[in-house]
Amino acid sequence: MIMRILFFAQLKDGAGCSSFELPAPAPMNAEQLWIALLKQFPALADHRPAVRLAKNSEYVGPEAMFADGDEVALIPPVSGG
Repeated sequence: MIMRILFFAQLKDGAGCSSFELPAPAPMNAEQLWIALLKQFPALADHRPAVRLAKNSEYVGPEAMFADGDEVALIPPVSGG
């Protein structure tokens, strides 16, 4: 039972990888997901307030539940010009 976590831009640098397989023994909410990720990748803590979560290619809010087989992308703020 695994969730695939994707990191982009500066989050990829902070994590030291572009993806990670997170064990998912039970469904978890966004807060529980962040706790698990920050245990593994403490450098992400500074970015957390500005990061959006996407589940299976769709943005989700803090009420979302994540479970086995989900693909979760951590999306940093994007600037353009």
